[in-house]
Amino acid sequence: MTKRKLTRRQSWRIQKIQEERTARLNKRESAVKHQLNNNHLGPEQAGLVVEHYGAQTDIEPINQPGNIWRCHLRSNLPPLVTGDKVIWRATTTNEKKGVIVALDKRSSLLSRPDARGQLKPVAANIDYIIVVIAPLPTPYAHLIDRYLVAAETVNIEPVILLNKIDLLSNQQERQRLERLLAIYKCIGYKVLNASTFTESGLAPLQALLNEHTSVFVGQSGVGKSSLMNALLPSTNMRVGALSEATGKGNHTTTSAKLCHFPTGGALIDSPGIREFNLWHMMPDDIIDGFREFRPFIGHCRFRDCKHDKEPGCAIEQALKDGKILPSRLDSYWKIITSLGSK
Repeated sequence: MTKRKLTRRQSWRIQKIQEERTARLNKRESAVKHQLNNNHLGPEQAGLVVEHYGAQTDIEPINQPGNIWRCHLRSNLPPLVTGDKVIWRATTTNEKKGVIVALDKRSSLLSRPDARGQLKPVAANIDYIIVVIAPLPTPYAHLIDRYLVAAETVNIEPVILLNKIDLLSNQQERQRLERLLAIYKCIGYKVLNASTFTESGLAPLQALLNEHTSVFVGQSGVGKSSLMNALLPSTNMRVGALSEATGKGNHTTTSAKLCHFPTGGALIDSPGIREFNLWHMMPDDIIDGFREFRPFIGHCRFRDCKHDKEPGCAIEQALKDGKILPSRLDSYWKIITSLGSK
């Protein structure tokens, strides 16, 4: 297909738009430099990024939830994300503005691939990734394992939450889910149950989330937005219009936003981190995401072992010895196959 040639008017319009954008950027940078160079800033203090807008960032002074300041970034800083701890200086004017001057060390960084396949940081300093499942849509081991692998590979502790337990009227389905979740309990994962309809299990969940920063992930329809609204009844979470059936609704922003629990702790909400893709990962990353496989990784006879019935495979031997469950190895192969990397 030949490239469409622009008319002279179209070329002029594109150039004018670019010039206007450049002028706005230069004006913003000039304002920041003016504040810095003319000592219109207060002393350095610690802050927390609660939402990010590209060139500007909303921060809260530490231990002052809801006290929002709009800040610019110094040009030598790396890209900031929601959850980052920073050092900033407030303006000495009456406006609630400031300048971020330094980034504190991150304990964790959650990223996701963008449309071009490049990893894009989304949120930082997360303690728990809550993998939410429900009786419907039907949860399967390989789907749960995809979330667990994603959490393990970024060194964030995953927790499995069975939501909507009030829908478990079928004894056969209840037993199936109990057997499924028993696997993860044996591996060492924390498993919780909850229902926003009956409010069952919300107290233990809240106790876990207190004094920690967490994110919810899971399929559409498992009740993530209902959980958020139950745990954050007084905050302006723009998720109420989301359909529990389709996961679609009137989200007005795709940026990650940090909201505080009334009893302590915080939840970072963003459509971009509710579901994970693994196609940017290599097979070595995938297998390391299965935590019970780790003691056997690197102990195969052949360095390039594919763990597919090769002689001397430590993973296959662990399977025979009952140290790895067949369902987990099957999940591993389903993930590898879906990536086209087997």
